[in-house]
Amino acid sequence: MNRPSVVVVGGGIVGCMTAMQLQQRGYRVTVVERNQIAAQTSGESSWAGAGIIFPLLPWLYQPVVNHLALAGAQAYPAICQRLWHDTGINPECVQSGMLIRPPFDLVAAHAWAAQYQIAIEVLDDALWIDSVLQVRNPRLLQALKAWLLLHDVTLLEHTQLMPLEESAHPLTRWQTTTGDWLEADAFVVTSGAWSFELLKQTAMQLEIKPMRGQMLLYHLPPNTLKHMLYHNGFYMLQRLDGHVLAGSSLEDVGFDTGVTAHMRAEMQAKAEALCPALKQAPILQHWSGLRPGTPHNIPTIGRHPNIENLFLNTGHFRYGVTMAPACASQVVALVDAYVESD
Repeated sequence: MNRPSVVVVGGGIVGCMTAMQLQQRGYRVTVVERNQIAAQTSGESSWAGAGIIFPLLPWLYQPVVNHLALAGAQAYPAICQRLWHDTGINPECVQSGMLIRPPFDLVAAHAWAAQYQIAIEVLDDALWIDSVLQVRNPRLLQALKAWLLLHDVTLLEHTQLMPLEESAHPLTRWQTTTGDWLEADAFVVTSGAWSFELLKQTAMQLEIKPMRGQMLLYHLPPNTLKHMLYHNGFYMLQRLDGHVLAGSSLEDVGFDTGVTAHMRAEMQAKAEALCPALKQAPILQHWSGLRPGTPHNIPTIGRHPNIENLFLNTGHFRYGVTMAPACASQVVALVDAYVESD
């Protein structure tokens, strides 16, 4: 008996982690990616962000965001250890901790910490959260790609799908822009900021739009920044090899993946104020990525309203990497329920 087949549309961290869990559940999986998986292609948020496995100022978010983000954070150490073991690629899952400098709502922070049983500590005027993890998201994506290939998942790169037309029937095949057709028993859309373009004719209620974030890269001697820093919407962290990431902007500019001198100067000033050692360090790289913006950072995870075998795992806004394990588990459970009832 053939195993059910699933096409995952989108090869970012959310898509690859969804494909990984589907493969572990016994499905035949194909991942379709418009660019190249794990390549530093302008616009892809999976490699462009900092890989902070934590919702910034989590007491400002609704419970669903906290639930998905904290469940994802809990899963990351084991996932990264398995990827490292199986592929030899270290995603660099590190418990760095985060120091949050004022302003912040200390009463709300303590209430959140008590609710979710997270230890926090006030150090001088700052808030210290020791449990916060970071991953090196480009390495994580490389490891996921290698793992999928090792486990016979088909990767179709440089392949773009046509927007779906309205249908009230199960989706048996989806046409590419080159005229080919991809057949499967079920489909999962994990296309981030591009999800609305694929589904705009069939799910107009989707509130997903691209939001640009610009980032800066420096290098300092390793362990100069012993923990992540956050101040007033801006964050910094250091990788094991000494690279320092600083960012990011939040800009509503459509699908424009460009970078601007104005934002570079603004972020440079913020980075040097948080870490004066950067005044002597050159900016090594300046780039941007497009997040799938959604109201209140709440993703869309569920079955398409009209097409029973089409599932959505998208719209994670700033926390796609953080939420990826938990969101993948939810959508895979929905696929399981559909296949078992069919």
